[in-house]
Amino acid sequence: MSPRAGWRRSSYSDNGANCVEVAFVGGAVVARDSKDPAGPVLAFPRARWGAFLASLGDRSGGR
Repeated sequence: MSPRAGWRRSSYSDNGANCVEVAFVGGAVVARDSKDPAGPVLAFPRARWGAFLASLGDRSGGR
């Protein structure tokens, strides 16, 4: 993934071991571990990413 993808670190990441970055590339949202920028990237269609984020606020677990 290009370093020019516009990666943004999650506001919930701490300065230690738990750092997640996301970028918007075309019609997808991609996520990676900020400590390993050359490592694997997970890609999600924007609609799925939106559903995932919505489920985080749903105390029923998205059921």
